[in-house]
Amino acid sequence: MLAGSLSPSDGHANPRLAAPAFARAAVRQGARLFEDTRIAHVTRLAEGFELEAEDGRRFRAPVVLVTAGAWAGGIAAQLGETARITPRAPTMSVTEPVPYAIAPAMGVMTSREVESVYFRQVARGNIVIGGSTRAPSYPDLYRAYVLPENTMTQFHHLRRMAPALARLNVIRVWTGIEGYTDDDLPVMGPSPTVPGLFHAFGFSGSGFQIGPGVGETMAELIATGTTDIALEDCSIARFG
Repeated sequence: MLAGSLSPSDGHANPRLAAPAFARAAVRQGARLFEDTRIAHVTRLAEGFELEAEDGRRFRAPVVLVTAGAWAGGIAAQLGETARITPRAPTMSVTEPVPYAIAPAMGVMTSREVESVYFRQVARGNIVIGGSTRAPSYPDLYRAYVLPENTMTQFHHLRRMAPALARLNVIRVWTGIEGYTDDDLPVMGPSPTVPGLFHAFGFSGSGFQIGPGVGETMAELIATGTTDIALEDCSIARFG
């Protein structure tokens, strides 16, 4: 082991609770939320942008922030910009409940994706496991599939970190669609070519973790034109 870190509160937020809570808070502050709305076309106008949804609805705004994850590359391309995003499907597993005993989230990262695994125990006793190998995903179909072999590699390397967990039964698995960049750096910041266009995507599996900080940074950048966070290495310009 080369290094370790302890962050007792890290890794415990539940996306199914946290994400809707952020949405409700935004609505209370005046945001308008349109769920289940797939944007088909984005057009640059003389002043601002027009977005057309698949159901025909149109939206106009002076500023656009592209936060479309694995779908972001296609939206950026409509505005003349290039971003190489690879869609992938992470594997998540949940075990049967056992007596609660593990307070911190635990994880290990190596230079090999297959070896990098993590887990946490929820209050009712289940162990939630993630990491290791990822499967292909299909953004155009809005589908991703769990590969059984990915669950097995999780448990193989989990056994190296926490041998007792390998005796538990898996009761549920799931996956989703994530967007990965070649260099594992996000795409964040203003467009170098289109005024009023901003990007925040390509978080390569860490979007939920750093999302609140990303939102704060992008809000500051859009509102004031500057931010103290260094974003030069995250510019979409690096893709040429």
